[in-house]
Amino acid sequence: MRTTVELPEPLIQHAKLMALERGVTLSKVVEDALRIHLSLRGGALRGKVRLPTVSGRLVDPELELDRTSALTVAEDERFFEAGRRA
Repeated sequence: MRTTVELPEPLIQHAKLMALERGVTLSKVVEDALRIHLSLRGGALRGKVRLPTVSGRLVDPELELDRTSALTVAEDERFFEAGRRA
């Protein structure tokens, strides 16, 4: 995407020099700097997040995870059922 941005001349010259030293375009230097700045300020899109998953006996396919009350009831049922067996 093309856009026009007004920047101070010394800043542009510094960025051009950096681009030349790195062997990349001025656009790439500006893009990288903007990404870094936004990530430090919390405005950039976050990278991929790895969420832990489980399978097998720990998963109850009938449990409604979006209802915390269902989680509490299921946990209570398991706890009291285990107590009856002991």
